[in-house]
Amino acid sequence: MATELYKVPKYPMSKNKIILLFPDGVGIRNYLYSDVFRTSNEELILFHNFDDETETEIKELTKVSSAIKIPKYNEGVKEKFIRELICISRLQYNSSLTDNKTILSNWKSNHKGSFKNIFYKAITISASLFKKYENILKLETAYQKAIRKNSFYTEVKKVLEEVKPDKLFCSHQRGLQCATIFAAAQDLGIETTTVIYSWDNLPKARMALRADNYLVWSEYMKAEMKMYYPEIHQSKIFVAGTPQFECYANPENIIPKKEFYDRYNLDLNKKIICYSGDDVLTSPDDPQYLEDIAVEIIKEGLDAEYQILLRRCPVDLSGRFDSVIQKYNNLIKEAPPVWLFKKSTDWSMVYPSKEDIPLLVSTAYYSDLVINIGSTMAFDFAMFGKSCVFINYDQKNKNVENWSVDTIYQFQHFRSMPAKEAVLWLNSSDEITQKIVQKSNMDDMAQWKSVVIADHKNASSNIKAILKIQ
Repeated sequence: MATELYKVPKYPMSKNKIILLFPDGVGIRNYLYSDVFRTSNEELILFHNFDDETETEIKELTKVSSAIKIPKYNEGVKEKFIRELICISRLQYNSSLTDNKTILSNWKSNHKGSFKNIFYKAITISASLFKKYENILKLETAYQKAIRKNSFYTEVKKVLEEVKPDKLFCSHQRGLQCATIFAAAQDLGIETTTVIYSWDNLPKARMALRADNYLVWSEYMKAEMKMYYPEIHQSKIFVAGTPQFECYANPENIIPKKEFYDRYNLDLNKKIICYSGDDVLTSPDDPQYLEDIAVEIIKEGLDAEYQILLRRCPVDLSGRFDSVIQKYNNLIKEAPPVWLFKKSTDWSMVYPSKEDIPLLVSTAYYSDLVINIGSTMAFDFAMFGKSCVFINYDQKNKNVENWSVDTIYQFQHFRSMPAKEAVLWLNSSDEITQKIVQKSNMDDMAQWKSVVIADHKNASSNIKAILKIQ
């Protein structure tokens, strides 16, 4: 029985019982640490794949009253074939729709093992039959039927029947298990809501689930939904903003200056350049760029005036920056993101601690500017009127031969920029000392912010109103 196997607890009657489905740990920061559910009076039940220790900590840190482990999910071959066929068909359609070939880079063609190579080659060949959008919709219908035949659907349905939630909320639209969980919920008449997780997600054709409500950051993203998923009625799409930027409006998130500088061995008399790292796949040459900055600053004698603070990508545990930090340890300091990893090696199952929020806010507050490759950190720093420098040149000796910044900045989501002057562009290492003393056009950045993240100050209250919760 589901009650024995998954230990579904007995719940008292309540006005709104909400199951929170978090496919990754970032959702915890955005929705449990923000005011969306932190100040809610509803009964919150976490539906998750975290380990027991993490589950306990989440309950202690948030208003989640109980938690249920998601049953083990084994994706069938037919389900996977249809899902991946939908993905490549949509990518080809989206690429043609936008006249942007970089969208096709979201399809990975290199796979290990002969079976996988044959499997994905068959999918690629089959995609030629699904170029028309009506045929893609037929695939979507077939996928919804296929996931309902998996035993996972039956197990999840039993859990939901036992819990009897009023609503199901998911913090990410593309989690593999989520499509089946949402299918079971909708078949039981449970209201379902999902968030479009980030500004670059919609062109990537990885929205497997179907929901009653879709929450997007801005009118720009709502227009994207209409373009990429015209079958989803506009009445189901709500512009809510995103709560991930609300933390910047709270002065309590700013660590006292001396405490912050002492903690990370920073010099109170020097300005801070924040280097914000990406993950290894997005920016394989990050350490070389960091070293370029250090070399130029020292060469121009600016190390008496500036210091570099590295904030690596939270899920980058590669250690690839270690040699650069050691080589320039008088110039480069590190403020490691405070994320909780526990026993997990899967990046989607790690999550930020509450202590990481004031660390991130304080880093943006005390730094003069941020340097990175195309990151949303540009918006984080803009909250305090700080400039962002986008690296815009390739290394001579690349770690990945076919990687280039030229591809990065042609990605579809960068077309949202009203003006290129919203950021500064670092076109060669020789320009580093020139760019760090410049100021980007903050009026253009404010306009870009309004396009992408819209009403970021009231996102939590907007989401609560949409969900009709207190």
